[in-house]
Amino acid sequence: MIITRTWLSEWVNIDDKNLELLVKTLNSIGLEVDKAYSLKAPNNVVVGLVVEKEKHENAEKLSVCKVDIGTEILQIVCGAANVAQNQFVAVALNGAKMPNGLEIKKAKLRGVESNGMLCSSVELGFGKTNEGILVLDESMGELELGRELNSYNIFNDELIEIELTPNRGDCLSVYGVARDLAVALELDLNEKKNFKESENALGIGRILRLGVTRDLNSLLMYRAFELKEKLHNKLLINLRLAQAELLSQNPIENLLNYATHSTGVLFNAYDFDKLKKNNDELNFTLDKEEQGESKISCQEELLSISGIYQNANSKCDEKTKIVILEAHYTDPSVIAQSKGKYKEVDEKTFYRSFRGSEPKLGVGMDFLLQQIATIQDIMIYSSSQQVLDYKKEQIITISIETINNTIGQNIDKDEILKILKKLGFELLLSNDGLINIKVPLHRSDIKNIFDICEEIVRIIGIDNIISKGLEFVEKNHLNQSYKDYKELLNLRQNAVNSGYFESLHYVLDNKKELEIFGFDKLGLKLINPITEELNTLRSTLLNQLLNAASLNAKNSQKIIKLFQSGAVFNAKNEELHHIAFIHSGFKEEAKIANKAKPALVNFYDFLLDMRNILGTFELKTSNFSFLSPYEQAYIYKNNQKIGFLGRVHLNLETQKDLAKSYICELDLKLLKNEPKTAKPYSKFPKVSRDLSILAPKNFPYENIKEAIQKLKLDLLENFRLIDIYSDENLKDLYSLTLSFNFKSFEKTLEDKEVNLCLDTILKALEELGLKLR
Repeated sequence: MIITRTWLSEWVNIDDKNLELLVKTLNSIGLEVDKAYSLKAPNNVVVGLVVEKEKHENAEKLSVCKVDIGTEILQIVCGAANVAQNQFVAVALNGAKMPNGLEIKKAKLRGVESNGMLCSSVELGFGKTNEGILVLDESMGELELGRELNSYNIFNDELIEIELTPNRGDCLSVYGVARDLAVALELDLNEKKNFKESENALGIGRILRLGVTRDLNSLLMYRAFELKEKLHNKLLINLRLAQAELLSQNPIENLLNYATHSTGVLFNAYDFDKLKKNNDELNFTLDKEEQGESKISCQEELLSISGIYQNANSKCDEKTKIVILEAHYTDPSVIAQSKGKYKEVDEKTFYRSFRGSEPKLGVGMDFLLQQIATIQDIMIYSSSQQVLDYKKEQIITISIETINNTIGQNIDKDEILKILKKLGFELLLSNDGLINIKVPLHRSDIKNIFDICEEIVRIIGIDNIISKGLEFVEKNHLNQSYKDYKELLNLRQNAVNSGYFESLHYVLDNKKELEIFGFDKLGLKLINPITEELNTLRSTLLNQLLNAASLNAKNSQKIIKLFQSGAVFNAKNEELHHIAFIHSGFKEEAKIANKAKPALVNFYDFLLDMRNILGTFELKTSNFSFLSPYEQAYIYKNNQKIGFLGRVHLNLETQKDLAKSYICELDLKLLKNEPKTAKPYSKFPKVSRDLSILAPKNFPYENIKEAIQKLKLDLLENFRLIDIYSDENLKDLYSLTLSFNFKSFEKTLEDKEVNLCLDTILKALEELGLKLR
């Protein structure tokens, strides 16, 4: 977006603001300045009048001109084709230094003396306005012969190029930039006078009528004017459009471009004579299309799609006499949805309409008509035809407290309200302290409270918001499913580290084979099973693991260690998640250490594997028919039963052609890793003592364990059963050897302190009827 100081000054008074301040302010409010520089004509370039023009005797393309500069008349040789008598021109006098480095000196061109140069806009350092010299007119101010050109505002200007983000379509105009700048600098926009109608002008109703068939997503306004002579744009318009790189060869198009760049309002211009059919009146039909876009047609001929393109056959050219002006605005979301439907798209129009053009059509139309009114031999039709019935603006409800909490700083309520009001937001205060903020149509990018807060921050200035340390207030988003997944992942990794391979199977199994395990039957029946073997949902993972182990054994595998995790179903048809393990065959490979005769896996080998995988746990007696009655148990962790383990019953081993095999199945939902807590560690040595006691063969070890734990001896660190012995002499008794570890955090223990603890333990065991061996 290119603007100049003089152009901006027409909308807001910035005479006392230097370029540095303007750039800094624009950057602070989010309008990033890409470049800014002085735009000034060289010294010694003055206003002159061509009083005489003759052809050069020795050069066909050169002219010898007499140029009045007020104090004298200079003879200047000029090669421009457009130079003519009675033109006001820019004259570079002898000694003038041009922007390209050329210094003007008295010279002879093809034998004719030349005292100066007639300049083009490019030679003066400005945009290209035409193919020849710059022709001056009073749009730059009152023309005074001999006056320095850079004493006129438009030739002593400053150019600012702003790099806008896609959401700031409201600043794609000088008016839009001025609106934001005025808020930041605490200025008021210049008051603009409405266009004053001519009393004797014909009404637009004589040549145009509108027909609206459906509710539109657009605003539309129509005016008309008639050209008596060929249209020529003023210097001011051409020069500014050239700087903004918008100048074209079509003078009517230039007028529209100038009004759009100034106000942000989009325009189309239709040639009345191209559209009329045996009739001096046009009937425009305005329709709402499928995607919500607005179609403008005349006698069933498509004229334009508002905000997307205009039919080339309806555009004005150098022969146009009567011009129908159309100012239009369409909801940017509608433009975005409907663009892909059309092959022909006016990219310049779409660029603005897609980002949000200016919806105040009256501002743009009055500005355009005021420019047209300064042109001679033009008749502007009175009144207008318009469609301004549009959806209501969006309303965002917010409180001052919410704004301050979002920004992270307390800002005075009056300051917030003042900023929003100056930015064009309408404010409605409610009794409960909330503010209903009506978003203006030109800010289609404002959608929620965060956008409102951003508007306040950018006007206050991000540098004026006090920085604070990070405060972590977000909650932990790790849910139970993720934690369960991580725990299962750890179990699988532990199993692999212990030499187990993962096995995968269908969730379906063989109903007849599952009956061997004695679990409750499912209440669910498969009407159309995949195969005869896979005819029910599995109630355990063990059958599939045993079948997999059997297949491995038949393939000469001597050590079979498998595990599987997945869904099983109970009698209530509830889905549970289990993990199961099997170790069948030898416990290790044949090697020198075992003389190539490795032992078969035993109960304690399997328990050690499970401990490495699951951590510490406790065992209690169980009674499963498919397990050996002598080697099976429930597994408890944290006093909760989580599964079972044991040796496969001999009959089942034989049926599956398996060697000695141990299995385990656990409920993953109950298998939760307890949090790890750090415990103090004593720097003093521990003292170990062993006790051998006699206990009946049917006496539960759990009773011994509970009796010792109830004593709560501070010095007793831990104890465990290390040996079970029986012979003929002991008859119905077992000799149980217990190992005790004693430790103090304060000192090295003495024998008498340890013996005192042992005596206490022996008394507790005697109360159970147990004696020291």
